[in-house]
Amino acid sequence: MIDNKYKSLKIPVPRQFEEVFSHFYFAENRTDKLLTKTLMPSFQTILVFNFGAKALLRSKNNTEIKMEKCLVLGPVKRAFDYSLLPGCGILVANFKDDAFYRFFKRASVAGQSASHPDELLGANCFTDLWEDLNQIDTIQDRVNYILEFCKPYLLERKMIAEKLTNFHDKAFNPIKYLAAQQEQSIRNIQLIHKKYLGYTSKEIIRYQRFLKAIAFVQNIATVNSKIDWFEIIAQCGYYDQSQLIHDFNFYIHMSPTKYLKFQKDICFANAK
Repeated sequence: MIDNKYKSLKIPVPRQFEEVFSHFYFAENRTDKLLTKTLMPSFQTILVFNFGAKALLRSKNNTEIKMEKCLVLGPVKRAFDYSLLPGCGILVANFKDDAFYRFFKRASVAGQSASHPDELLGANCFTDLWEDLNQIDTIQDRVNYILEFCKPYLLERKMIAEKLTNFHDKAFNPIKYLAAQQEQSIRNIQLIHKKYLGYTSKEIIRYQRFLKAIAFVQNIATVNSKIDWFEIIAQCGYYDQSQLIHDFNFYIHMSPTKYLKFQKDICFANAK
């Protein structure tokens, strides 16, 4: 979205980097007021570069972080608000799967404090990178510079981590299947999953179930038909309505009915 006051862009990555980044995202506040947005959960770890005025990050518990030059967050498991002061611009790199481990040689674990990437590598290379990026005029040239910068730091993918991220057979439990295939204990594969991806297999299965429920709600909002919550519960694998409500509150801090109303309001507004 681009206008005279607010600019946001989702930037694709070249094919050779598709295993590393899902995309880059740029946003800039050109107004004279504070703009607040919500980042939805993605289970991705993000690297954020801040230019101009400072950006503010705010958790569900109203813990506020003021960004300096760059920051690592994630994996993003819950929605949170961020604010752009007038004159603030952010450029966000979204890591895929085990890419954060390949880059920093460790997993990022949600729940920990936000980290400066220099602290993770034990050098001030990201501070230097920010200085270089700050001298570059165009967004795409900044993205290209980051891509070139990251090449020497990337490790080869670990075989089991690659198998975990590319496992799509819903008939089998990936942890149990790979444990048997690799002749390792289930516990060891669970630890590998957490080590390279930053979250457990149970966490991502729960999140995928929630995404399926979200897709149902969005589809119903689009056609403006009456919703059958019990059908969603059955189709998405929830035990009961309370479990469905708990997931909505956990991930996006609102109830299913409130989210449905929100989606219908959006659809109705777009249809005008």
